[in-house]
Amino acid sequence: MGKVYCFYQNYREVSLLVIHCSATRYDRDFPVEALRSSHKARGFADIGYHFYITRDGELHRCRPVNQIGAHAAGWNDHSIGICYEGGLDEQGRPADTRTYAQRCTLMDLLRQLKRDYPEARILGHYQLSPYIHKACPCFDAREEYLTL
Repeated sequence: MGKVYCFYQNYREVSLLVIHCSATRYDRDFPVEALRSSHKARGFADIGYHFYITRDGELHRCRPVNQIGAHAAGWNDHSIGICYEGGLDEQGRPADTRTYAQRCTLMDLLRQLKRDYPEARILGHYQLSPYIHKACPCFDAREEYLTL
């Protein structure tokens, strides 16, 4: 019997770009290495997001976009996960703590991803379902990026 080739592993349909926050206080560093340790401690093979944006605006590529993420249970197959460092104020309450640098990097990344996946909708984690009782990413991503 001849070899069977599967090309699906190099392509997947992406219909959602899901924005997350790390749910860490904005006045405490949470570098990509800490995120990796946190996800591994939760049983993940590595970081579950595809991208991570630290407070200085640096974009970290954590997982190839052609790989299924581990960031939004039930939605991972057709989504790309993007996380920014922060999301909690100095008292640990949910807040939009994105720095100017993070906002710029996130906008640039979303523009590129929308070019690659023009039909993909942009949502915050909490906007995926009314049954998700989270504030993540602590701002209305659907409204903010509606015109992209």
